[in-house]
Amino acid sequence: MPSRYHEVYDGWAHDPEGFWAEAARAIDWFKPWDKVFDAEGGVYGQWFAGAECNTCYNALDRHVQDGRAEQVALIHDSPITGTQQKFTYAGLLAEVNALASVLQDQGVQKGDRVIIYMPMVAEAAFAMLACARLGAIHSVVFGGFAAKELATRIDDATPRLIISASCGIEPGRVIAYKPLLDGAIELASHKPEHCLILQRPQLACDLVAGRDFDYAATVGAAKAAGRTVECVPVAATDPLYVLYTSGTTGQPKGVVRDNGGHMVALKWSMENEFGVRPGEVFWAASDVGWVVGHSYIVYGPLLHGATTILFEGKPVGTPDAGTFWRVISEHGVVALFTAPTAFRAIKKEDPQGLFVPQYDLTKFRTLFLAGERADPETIKWAENKLKVPVIDHWWQTETGHPISQNPVGLGLLPVKYGSPCVPMPGYDVRVLDDAGHEVGRGTLGNVVVKLPLPPGCLPTLWHADERFFNAYLAEFPGYYKTADAGYIDDEGYLFIMARTDDIINVAGHRLSTGGMEEVVAEHPDVAECAVIGIADAMKGQIPCGFIVLNSGVSRDTAAIEKEVVGLVRDRIGPVAAFKMVVTIKRLPKTRSGKILRGTMQKIADREDWKMPATIDDPVILDEITEALKARGIGVA
Repeated sequence: MPSRYHEVYDGWAHDPEGFWAEAARAIDWFKPWDKVFDAEGGVYGQWFAGAECNTCYNALDRHVQDGRAEQVALIHDSPITGTQQKFTYAGLLAEVNALASVLQDQGVQKGDRVIIYMPMVAEAAFAMLACARLGAIHSVVFGGFAAKELATRIDDATPRLIISASCGIEPGRVIAYKPLLDGAIELASHKPEHCLILQRPQLACDLVAGRDFDYAATVGAAKAAGRTVECVPVAATDPLYVLYTSGTTGQPKGVVRDNGGHMVALKWSMENEFGVRPGEVFWAASDVGWVVGHSYIVYGPLLHGATTILFEGKPVGTPDAGTFWRVISEHGVVALFTAPTAFRAIKKEDPQGLFVPQYDLTKFRTLFLAGERADPETIKWAENKLKVPVIDHWWQTETGHPISQNPVGLGLLPVKYGSPCVPMPGYDVRVLDDAGHEVGRGTLGNVVVKLPLPPGCLPTLWHADERFFNAYLAEFPGYYKTADAGYIDDEGYLFIMARTDDIINVAGHRLSTGGMEEVVAEHPDVAECAVIGIADAMKGQIPCGFIVLNSGVSRDTAAIEKEVVGLVRDRIGPVAAFKMVVTIKRLPKTRSGKILRGTMQKIADREDWKMPATIDDPVILDEITEALKARGIGVA
C-alpha cells in the first residue's frame, strides 16, 4: 500500500499540539490536561500539563476491564533455565497488585524511589509496574553491575527500597547478585530501609535480618490475603522512572521519563511505527536494564494491549544460533526488535542461515534493528534469510522512542541501506556545522532536533536541570544535541554515520568511521568489524580496523586483512589513509550490544582508561591490547 508517512508527518508539523492531543485519546486519564504543551514549564516545556494519570492502570487495569483479562500479556521464556511462564492480563495484574501491597507495607509512597537490580525474570516487570501503580519512581539498574557502579546510583536516586534477586544466570555461569548488592549498600552513603530479594533455585543467598525480606514469602502472603492496591493518580509530568546512562564525567546521568507523554508516545508508536496490533505478540530481545526494555518489553506492548516476551537468553549459545527462530515460532511473534550485534552473532555462527528453515516463521512479519548502526551487509543477510522487511531505526535512551525509522504502520517507504529512514512525527531533525549553522543536503554534520522534543523524551536529568541544559541544549541554542554525526539526503532520509566523537580527522579531512565500517563489513569473510581513529604525528589521526571472522573461515588472516584494506581504498579512496586491519576473536561490547570504540581508541593511543561498567566480557580488552602490541600500537 502507498505510505501515509508524508501526510501524517506534515499533519504533525502543521499542528503539533493537535496531533498529540489526538494521540492522547488512546490513553485513559483521571484528569484532563490544562495545556497540551506548556512552553513555560520545565527546562524546555512540558507535555499534558495539569493532567493526572497512572501508567500501571493504562498497562493493566483498563485491559482487564475492557475484555483482555484472559489474553496472555507476558511470556517469560528462559532457555538458560529451561523454563517458560505465561501471564494473562488478569494474572499479571494479580502479581503486580500483590507486590504493590508489599511495597506499600514497607513504606513506599508516591514520589519515593525504588531501585530494581534484577536479572531477566518476570518479577522485574512486576516490580516496574508495581512502582508505577503506587506513583513511586523506579530505577532499573542492570543486574550484575559492579558494587561501585550500583552504589553511585543508590546515592543519586536515594531509594527507600531495593528489589533484587539472589543471582543472575549467563551461559555457563551463575552470577551472585546479593554480595554485589550488599557491597554497594556498604559503599553508598544513602542506606535503603529495606530490600526485597527473589531467591532463585540456582543459587540462594543469606538475608540481612530486619532489612531484607523474601520476595516469594511476602508476595505470596499478600496474594493469599487477596490484597489489592488502587492505582495512585500522578501528574502527567511526574517522573515514572529514572534510567542511568554513563556520564562523561564518571558521574552517571539519570534520564527522567514522565508518565503522561511517555504513555502517549509509546502507545502511538506501537501500531503506527512498529505495525503491531493489540492482541499480537511483540518481542524486544533486550534487557529491562536498558531503555529498549523499558519502552518495548514492558510499557509499549502492555499499553497497547499486545503480548510481550521477556527473554532470558542470548542469540547464540542458548543453545544455538536458532534460538531466536525457536522463540518466534513457538510464541507466534509478528515482530522482533533486537540489536544489529545480535544478528551479526547469529550470522557469524550460522552464515548460511541453516537454522532458519527448521522453524515455522509464517506469522513473523518484520525485523527491527537498533542500538548500533545496522550495516547494509547484516540487513541484506537478514532480508535474504528471513524474507521479511528489515527496518533499521535510530533513537536514544534520552528520547525513549524512535527518532527516525521506516514506519511500518503508516506503510513502508523504500529502504535505503545505511539509513534509519526518515524522522518520525514529533522530531524536526536538522544537521548543523560546529558553529550552529544548518548545512546542505548530503553534508556531514551534527545531528540535532529542534525544540521542543516530543512527548516521551526526557524532560530533564534527575535533580540536575543545569547539567541537563549544559549536556544537551547549550551547544546549539534552540536544539537538542544528539551527539551523533550524519547527514540528510535529497529525499529527506537520515544517515547516522557515527557518534560525533567517532568522526576522525585525517590530514584535515573529516571522515566517518561508520562509513568505513560499512565497506569493511562487505568482505564475505568478515562477521563483525569496528574502525577507530588512532593518533598519528603526521596526519593527526589514522583509521585502524578491527575484524572478527565468520565461523569456519580458515584462510590466512593476513590475506584477508590486505583485501579489506583494498576494499576501503577502492570505495573511499586514498584520502582515508586506511592501511591497518587487526583480526581479533571478539569485539568488546556493552551488554546492550554497543561496541566500545572509545575504550579501544584509548588503549591504542596509550591514554588512561577504566573498565567500562557495562562491558559484557572484560577479558576481550586484554586480547585487544595484546593484538595492538603485536603491531607496535599502544606501547610506549
